Amino acid sequence: MNKAPLGVFDSGIGGLTVARALFERLPHESVIYFGDTARVPYGPKSPDTVRRYSGEILAYLLNRGVKAVVVACNTSTAHALGYLKERSTVPVVGVIEPGARAAVAATKTGTIGVIGTAGTVASGAYERAIKALRPDARVHSQPCPLFVPLVEEGWFEHPAAELIAREYLAPLQRAKVDVLVLGCTHYPLLKPLLARVMGPGVKLVDSAEETATAVARELERLDLLANGGSHDHRFVVSDDEPHFRKVGARFLGEKLKQVEVVPLG
Repeated sequence: MNKAPLGVFDSGIGGLTVARALFERLPHESVIYFGDTARVPYGPKSPDTVRRYSGEILAYLLNRGVKAVVVACNTSTAHALGYLKERSTVPVVGVIEPGARAAVAATKTGTIGVIGTAGTVASGAYERAIKALRPDARVHSQPCPLFVPLVEEGWFEHPAAELIAREYLAPLQRAKVDVLVLGCTHYPLLKPLLARVMGPGVKLVDSAEETATAVARELERLDLLANGGSHDHRFVVSDDEPHFRKVGARFLGEKLKQVEVVPLG
């Protein structure tokens, strides 16, 4: 039994959907969550900058004694996963491959939609991961930059959110995708709205849930599971702790009692 915590990091608040999925899938595990709120968003930043920021967070989490690291940020996974794996002394799991695997398993037609930030979509990471598993897949990607501020505002069912969703998703409907990958950790909070806009014929793939399953599998394979005992979750941010605490409660469905501030860089 390994009681060391899991390290989970994101550019900000969105990765809490991954943390929540981990809490549900692995109730005995403790988590140290780091949100880089001083430097969010990562989406518009260059790959080199994203790698540098991600490397600093990895070093911080390793110093905290984590037994594995979950990259809960799609942009960091797209630009920095290989870089982090080379530098890490513990297993590193990203959010893109589990989502791609689930999409390939779910599609009947081979026509798959992906929505994400501009950075994630421009990286082509989901398309590569999907085509590595199913070379004949037709992948249609759509950046949805306004979804993140809508979620952080709590406008999950606001008429403005529906208007924007219909605009963004129209090309994917025209392409007749039968699976839609939610390629940003904020997007699961819009699931009911996105499901309504896309209709019952389209399956939504939640990367957060798929990542939690992949992490559980990896911990089991490496005999790193904490089987039993109580957990101790810790939340750390690089800036603006009050905002993180307020918005984070929407993501976790519970109040965040203790949030530490640790500036990096």
